[in-house]
Amino acid sequence: MDTPHAVDNRLHISCPVAVLPRFREDVIAGLSAARKSLPPRYFYDQYGSELFEQICQQPEYYPTRTEAVLLRQRAAELLDLVGACSLVELGSGSSVKTRLLLDEYQRRDSPMHYVPIDISASMLEESARGLIADYPRLSVHGLATDYLSGLAALPPARQRLVLFLGSNLGNFNDGEQAELFGRLATALQPQDYFLLGLDLRKSIPILEAAYNDVAGVTAAFNLNMLRRINREFGANFNLSQFRHLAFYNRDQHQIEMHLQSQLAQEVEIAELGLRVFFAPQETIHTEISRKFDARQVAAQLRPFGFEPCARWTDERAWFLLHLFRFVGR
Repeated sequence: MDTPHAVDNRLHISCPVAVLPRFREDVIAGLSAARKSLPPRYFYDQYGSELFEQICQQPEYYPTRTEAVLLRQRAAELLDLVGACSLVELGSGSSVKTRLLLDEYQRRDSPMHYVPIDISASMLEESARGLIADYPRLSVHGLATDYLSGLAALPPARQRLVLFLGSNLGNFNDGEQAELFGRLATALQPQDYFLLGLDLRKSIPILEAAYNDVAGVTAAFNLNMLRRINREFGANFNLSQFRHLAFYNRDQHQIEMHLQSQLAQEVEIAELGLRVFFAPQETIHTEISRKFDARQVAAQLRPFGFEPCARWTDERAWFLLHLFRFVGR
């Protein structure tokens, strides 16, 4: 584990696990498989993180706006329930929505401690610097790594509120979800809290439009995965020969994102010693975004020691904030 380094006396950043070696292994495994895939966590280099922030501002992409309104409306009620907690956030990004909770803590003149976990070290440090400039009583201990490694490296706290917002749980398949819930249960102590943001099932045209914005930002975000492999591993992907493909899988209740080859082609990834052949219309599966039935998620969390204690939804019932208390396994 890397030793934490102080950026100033209120901000520390540490990198518990190096990500690049795993990226190398995942690219080799994913592009050598019969059904090609790449894990979505590798979208988030600096440029990819910036593109995702732009996605959240697109008119078709309702989840971010809807969740932010809910948080703004319910922040006081939420903090009345949980009290003074150290905030831990999985996939913190720019921490824009987290500010809504920090604003409420600041109004209460509470001490504030924030542990953002994000795979993009540059985004983590940039957002953390902005936070400590705006909140004089805030201290930040950032963990630049994936969720599981971050949870295993949490600094001590009397009581925590773990945030998993943006329906990011939707990017996990059933096995990955169970692994995350298990790691979360190991990391927490009784009477800690878990706030989960979930995108609920709704009209398919609304869902598909959210991942196919007219401005093409989501397409650029998806294609940036190939640009990153070109840059970091000396590959020769021609991005113009792949297209963004996103659609709703009715059976699995999930949006699927793919990169689809437009012709038969071979790609060389020089630093990995890998040649990858693509048939016309063959895809690389890059992401799922499951859409939830809230009752099912509560039932899935219960065996891990989480009890539901509050839930809030918008007037259209498009998005849900669900608060759980960890009572121990």
